[in-house]
Amino acid sequence: MDFLQILALIIPAAIFSAAPLIFTAIGGLFSERSGVVNIGLEGLMVIGAFVGIVATLTLEGMGLGAASPWIAFLFAIVAGVLFSLFHAFASITLKADQIVSGVALNFLALGLAVFLVKNIYQKGQTDFVQNLIYRINVPILSDIPIIGRLFFSNAYVTSYIAILMAFIVWYIVFYTPFGLRLRSVGEHPMAADTMGINVIKMRYIGVMLSGAFAAMGGAVFALTISGNFAGGTIAGQGFMALAALIFGKWHPLGALGAALFFGLAQSISIVGQQIPLLQDIPQVFLLIAPYVLTILALAGLVGRADSPKAIGKPYEKGSR
Repeated sequence: MDFLQILALIIPAAIFSAAPLIFTAIGGLFSERSGVVNIGLEGLMVIGAFVGIVATLTLEGMGLGAASPWIAFLFAIVAGVLFSLFHAFASITLKADQIVSGVALNFLALGLAVFLVKNIYQKGQTDFVQNLIYRINVPILSDIPIIGRLFFSNAYVTSYIAILMAFIVWYIVFYTPFGLRLRSVGEHPMAADTMGINVIKMRYIGVMLSGAFAAMGGAVFALTISGNFAGGTIAGQGFMALAALIFGKWHPLGALGAALFFGLAQSISIVGQQIPLLQDIPQVFLLIAPYVLTILALAGLVGRADSPKAIGKPYEKGSR
C-alpha cells in the first residue's frame, strides 16, 4: 500500500468523522462567546440524534423516502433550541452554577431519550432508518487528480455543509454587529449594557444557537454513521466538541481545525486495521486515542487558551 492509498483511506474518514464535531463546536462557540459555559453539548447532541432518528423513521412511514433525513434535521434543530432553554433559564435567569446546569442537562437528555425510546419502540434502541445521508462524488472537483480523490470523492454533503458553516460563523462573529454584541457580553457585560446592549437577550440567543448547532451535530452523527439511536449512540462526542472549541481558542476556524484533528484521530481507529504501519497496534489503543487527545486539550496541555473574560459569570445588572 503506497502513501496515496493510505491518505485515500484516512482523509475521507477524517472529514466525515469531524462533521458532527464541527457543528457542535461552533454551536458551543456561540454560547461561550456570550459568557455562558455550555458543558451540556453532549446532552444536546443526544437530543439531536434521538429526534433525528425518530423523525426520520416517522417520515419514512409517511412515504417521504429520501427527503426524510433532511426534514428530520429541522426537527432536531428545533428540539435542540427548546432543550437548550433549560440551560439558558437555569444559568442566565436563575443564575445557577453553569457547570452544574450543563451536567444536569447531559443526564436529563440521556435519561429522557432512553425513556422515550423504550416507551415508543418497546426495546432499548430504535429501528434502523432506511434513508441515510449517502456519499456523493462532487461534480468536476472529484475529477481533479489526487486532490479530487482525497477530498471530493465518496463524501457526505453534510461534511461540506459543516465546513462551510464554520466560515459563515467566523464572518458572523467577527464582522457583523450581531457578532460584536455577542462577543461584548462575553467579555465585559456591564460595558455592553451601558452601551444599550441587552445582555440577557444576547446570552439567551447564544445558548439557543448552541442548542441548534449541537442538535444538528447529533443528528448528523446518527444519520450518517450510526443509523439508529440507543443509549450509547452519542458517547463522548459532545465533550470532544467542547475540547475542539477550547483547542481552537474559541475561534470558529480554530474549532474547525481542531475538529478535523479529532476527526483524524477517530478515523485512524476506523481504518487503522487496513494500514500496514498501524495494523499491529492493538485496536484498543486506536479507539482510546481520540479520548486521550480530548483529555489533553481540556487539561490545557496544548497551549494557552484565553477564554472570554466573563465566561461562567452570571450577570447582575448594576454590579461591578
